Amino acid sequence: MSAPAPLLQVQDLHVNFEIRSGLLQRVSGLIRAVSGVSFEIERGKAFGLVGESGCGKSTVARAVLQLLEPSAGQIIYDGQDLAQLDKADMAQFRRKVQAVFQDPYSSLNPRMKAGYIIAEPIHVHALKPPGEIKAEVARLLDICGLPARFADLYPHEMSGGQRQRIGIARALAMGPELIVCDEAVSALDVSIQAQIINLLEELQRELGLTYLFIGHDLSVVRHICDDVAVMYLGRIAETAPSDTLFSDPSHPYTQALIEAVPNPDPDAEVNRIIEPLAGEVPSPANPPSGCVFHPRCPVATERCHHEEPALEAIAPDHATACWNVSAARKRFTDPTTKTVLQGAEK
Repeated sequence: MSAPAPLLQVQDLHVNFEIRSGLLQRVSGLIRAVSGVSFEIERGKAFGLVGESGCGKSTVARAVLQLLEPSAGQIIYDGQDLAQLDKADMAQFRRKVQAVFQDPYSSLNPRMKAGYIIAEPIHVHALKPPGEIKAEVARLLDICGLPARFADLYPHEMSGGQRQRIGIARALAMGPELIVCDEAVSALDVSIQAQIINLLEELQRELGLTYLFIGHDLSVVRHICDDVAVMYLGRIAETAPSDTLFSDPSHPYTQALIEAVPNPDPDAEVNRIIEPLAGEVPSPANPPSGCVFHPRCPVATERCHHEEPALEAIAPDHATACWNVSAARKRFTDPTTKTVLQGAEK
């Protein structure tokens, strides 16, 4: 029996932005925000994209949402190449794919009450008769853990967690299949993060939703995602099922991200030996030759300076773009040589 086709396929995606300078604003270079990214998401699963700020993960999300046009590559949704869709089919795609953004305040219109924010897409797409919209808004609020009275409140009258619940309710109003969560909990307090994550998991079980989850907090991504891809400077460094990635990270960058996560045991945290990862993230306008991580890599060799490694399978469902997987694994398991990102986001 063949495996079901993925709901979303991203194939060799490139997104470049022009650098213009001078009086005539001529093109003087390119920012290679995304370079050859490929992944698949099965229906009903949660797929995580993680990495430091500026690695290109949010650019991938915007390309999937068709908020910007890819420079090259394909994005295939439910078997359809998005670049080939006509206006009517694109409208259907936008109904099926919704987003929950990072800032729950700026993503909501401050001049609209929550009820109208949720009802607006239902009005625009004529999803319900006018007489049923108020009841539908109340139902969506209830699904997201808010009483019906919140329909009469403005965004500034709510907390950050309540505003994010309104954003989720607005996304659900379209009856989506895929929700892109772009740093959806990173602006919230830790206790509120847990509530929103639990809500997202509950909605996934009850509604069969599929998630593309963008984040930098590895503990959050590990909790909610089935599969994870680690991005660095616009490229995927490693991808694997969540449990595998965290138990057996094979790329030095993935290892550094994991080591940057604080140990919940205070005594163990105090006694940890930490060697900060040297250097800064290079500019995507002028990436290094060879492996883009080699200027910061603790196991880099001469080959890494000149040859770019491809993302290749090292085990079933586990792929890494690294020439020195054995050396990286050996270093990671040696308690005297722990390396983490200096100033990495927790």
